[in-house]
Amino acid sequence: MAENYFKQLYDIDVRSKTKQKNSLSYLSWASAWSEVKKLFPNATFKIYEESIDIVEKIGETTEIHKIVERPWFDDGTTGWVKTGVTINEIEHIEELPIMDFKNKSIPAGNITSSDANKAIQRSLTKACARHGLGLYIYEGEDLPLELKEAEKLQGECFELIKKRSALSDKTKNKVSEICKELLPEQDGDPRLCDDTETLETLKKKLMALRKIA
Repeated sequence: MAENYFKQLYDIDVRSKTKQKNSLSYLSWASAWSEVKKLFPNATFKIYEESIDIVEKIGETTEIHKIVERPWFDDGTTGWVKTGVTINEIEHIEELPIMDFKNKSIPAGNITSSDANKAIQRSLTKACARHGLGLYIYEGEDLPLELKEAEKLQGECFELIKKRSALSDKTKNKVSEICKELLPEQDGDPRLCDDTETLETLKKKLMALRKIA
């Protein structure tokens, strides 16, 4: 029985080729596509385009309509790109919003071809992930932002608890007091709390705590 092509791609370790930006992991399009083509030289990709009717006025009464193809779509408010990657005659399509460096959607009227090109490259990489390559990179990316932030704060608070508690017995007792005061329902365990405001307060108190002799 032929090996599952999804598993072949999923088993490739691309973590050393990823970069972090705004708490998200990125794999470059070039790295992703080179890995795909090594195993599947017949693989292809497609960039979907939107037909735009451009009107040019000549004089006061004459209008010339031109239909041009544009590699992104918009609804008048924001824009997005649409790409597809085909492997073994199976196409997976990815749609991705066009965002700025802060990962915020760019207003439709402000989108440039450069903005669209960056989104296209990331969209193609994610289309490759739908086939298996680097899919684990995006695990958790669809979680609500507040939940992601809570998980980050939980880890930071837990590490601070361990570090401050190791300073002295009295400091350890103070740490326990602070945690139980702010997290009574969780018995002082930040890993059981998902309220970001409470976790932020706990983090600040722990960071301000110094060794008690």
